[in-house]
Amino acid sequence: MLTSLGLGYWYSKKNTAQSPQSRPISDDETQKRLRSKVLEIEKFIEKNTKYNNDIVFLSDLKIESGKNRFFVYDLKEGKLTDQGLMAHGSGSETGVNGALKFSNIPNSNTTSLGKYAIGHHYIGKFGKAYKLFGLDKTNDKAFERFIVLHHFNKVPEEEQTSPICNSLGCPMVNEKFFNRLEKIIDGANKPILLYLYY
Repeated sequence: MLTSLGLGYWYSKKNTAQSPQSRPISDDETQKRLRSKVLEIEKFIEKNTKYNNDIVFLSDLKIESGKNRFFVYDLKEGKLTDQGLMAHGSGSETGVNGALKFSNIPNSNTTSLGKYAIGHHYIGKFGKAYKLFGLDKTNDKAFERFIVLHHFNKVPEEEQTSPICNSLGCPMVNEKFFNRLEKIIDGANKPILLYLYY
């Protein structure tokens, strides 16, 4: 069952029936964080026109890993179009429920916050994966750290009450969700941005 994800009318410029993947976010704080990050991304793209201004991927790491927290957002339509689970790095665990830590240090196995440009794909250990280039001081070692967007068969497709598996710092998703993201990335005429925030 997909979480109800939307942002009220602010994110629904069109009054159309919504698919389960694009339902409004119900939590006010989650809405505020997403709205803030979308506005930030829009300003960033205005100044950096080499990036895609149609679609952005965002992941709210305040949301527990067993819930949908990787979002596909349509900047033109002003709405979410898809969502799924995403694993974070094992090094980001603190031992405190709901609290994570983040780092840009090589071999730390942590997730790094910030904006990433999604680069070319390659075929590696997990099959098809996309290189990520960190655009902020908090994640500018992403390429050096081999932080990539990839799928893994142990990431569930459906939401669950318990935490999901961890990665080695990569944003790691379910294969079916990855296949949907792949079509968007490969069909884009400019690099898509991914924003991980907390």
